[in-house]
Amino acid sequence: MSQMFCSARSLLRIAAAATALFPLSVYAEWGLNLPPPSTSVASRILDLHNAIMIVCLIIFVIVFGVMFYSLYAHRKSRGHEAHQFSHNSKLEVVWTIIPFLILVGLAIPSTATLLYMEDTTDSDLTIKITGYQWKWQYEYLDHDISFFSNLSTPRAQIENREPKGEHYLLEVDKPMVIPSNRKVRYLITSNDVIHAWWIPKFGVKKDAIPGYINEFWANVDSPGTYRGQCAELCGKDHGFMPIVAEVLSPEDFDAWVEENKPKQVASAADMTAAGAEPAAGPAASAEDVNREWTMDELMEHGKTVYFQCIACHGPDGNGIPPHFPPLTGSEITVGPLDAHIDIVMNGKANTTMQAFKVQLSDVDIASVITYERNALGNSVGDLVQPSEIAARR
Repeated sequence: MSQMFCSARSLLRIAAAATALFPLSVYAEWGLNLPPPSTSVASRILDLHNAIMIVCLIIFVIVFGVMFYSLYAHRKSRGHEAHQFSHNSKLEVVWTIIPFLILVGLAIPSTATLLYMEDTTDSDLTIKITGYQWKWQYEYLDHDISFFSNLSTPRAQIENREPKGEHYLLEVDKPMVIPSNRKVRYLITSNDVIHAWWIPKFGVKKDAIPGYINEFWANVDSPGTYRGQCAELCGKDHGFMPIVAEVLSPEDFDAWVEENKPKQVASAADMTAAGAEPAAGPAASAEDVNREWTMDELMEHGKTVYFQCIACHGPDGNGIPPHFPPLTGSEITVGPLDAHIDIVMNGKANTTMQAFKVQLSDVDIASVITYERNALGNSVGDLVQPSEIAARR
């Protein structure tokens, strides 16, 4: 009886170990192929991939079939003796020509697919993509629309204070919006380090390189939401740089364009009339820029904008010295206000501190500066109005 219980315990231990090594939940996402294609480029890549895999399988079966047959049929136990030879010219010619023909046969469809992927002519829409640490900027060159797309996963989920959402680290505040069944040409570059724009179902992955413009195209078959992320190790928070594409029907996309046409800000118009060229930045309504904001309003909005600064300066403003300086008690956040505004708007050369005047609106900049000077352990009491930022542009 004791032996039976020992055997049962051993079986339970083996089962527990197997479950730990191979949890059943793994099989829910288990797959061997590329994701279902949503563009003609992705379809061609998948077809080419499958064709090459079939060729590899045939070669595998032939080569190992001959090898195992030779080992079995000519084994020593059946009286066969090993032959001694140095070379066989005919065999060498054959096993050189056959791989050459196979490679040529694979090169023809591969080249055709590559040429198809690079053909950006006759596009219906052009979007410029610029990579930043750690966000994407989308500029619709045909419609004068521009905005930044930032990670929107709550910090509480990242810090394990809340359960992970369905699209954890793959959700943004403003997705890229494109039409279905239209050829969209993309121009991609970077403002700082090398990034890579990648949506698996589109069948595209292109590097964003500072000072260089790459291009690619995609024609999405049907409306829906498609997700990807930066596929290049671009820094400390590389994993917090998602891509979301919202694909609409052509009619809905045209309506979206009408709704998102840039609005002229009064202060910018005044600057232009005076002969100054205002720096480009996300549009904000003239009413929001020119009205007087209260401290509570600026602090509440500034806390939301500060989410973009957390990667370097931390949620509590402690930073990661010496590379990412703290904001708590720093000479910038508690020192002269002009210096604080200048570094947020224009950045600092030869550091990771970017110029946010092209990334944030006047309201965003005013509120985040107000927040940094009156939160994160600081209590300077300064209040910056959006109209002040607009005047500085």
